[in-house]
Amino acid sequence: MFRNMANSVITQEHVITSVEKAKEVRRVVDRLITLAKSGTPAHRRLAFDRTRDDAVVKKLFTTLADRYGKRAGGYTRVIKLASRRWGDAAEMAILELVDRPELDRKRKPKTAKADQAKAEDAGAGQESFGRFRKLFAGGKGGKASAGGAKKGGSKKTTGASRKTMSGGSGGSSSS
Repeated sequence: MFRNMANSVITQEHVITSVEKAKEVRRVVDRLITLAKSGTPAHRRLAFDRTRDDAVVKKLFTTLADRYGKRAGGYTRVIKLASRRWGDAAEMAILELVDRPELDRKRKPKTAKADQAKAEDAGAGQESFGRFRKLFAGGKGGKASAGGAKKGGSKKTTGASRKTMSGGSGGSSSS
């Protein structure tokens, strides 16, 4: 379990787990990063023996060894979450690497070319959508008048029956 969770922390750089597991896995990850900082082939073999994953060893000895080369220890952080797990009410925490690059989740600034392309796409979309509106609006009115003429107007539909999906002829609700 520790091997898999340590591999996940190294590859994804953060994991959500219980507080107890996070505190134990933190020890494993810190020791692996300390091994990677030396960079000797013997330490690379030891890291592979403990992780059993080439991609994890490669990231340890390249990216993470460079990032934490001057840090004396404390490569991971445990952040307790307020919510508990639903099934067993265990305290949850985020185990993450310190100094990990933050993802920029903001939208990228738009360029003039992107604005023009979006305006052209929107104009083309409105034309085709307007065409569909005309088709469905004309077809719906024709069907309703033809259906009323065939049935003789004996059945009236109420607003409630038109809004339900099982209403039969009034399947779509357009108010």
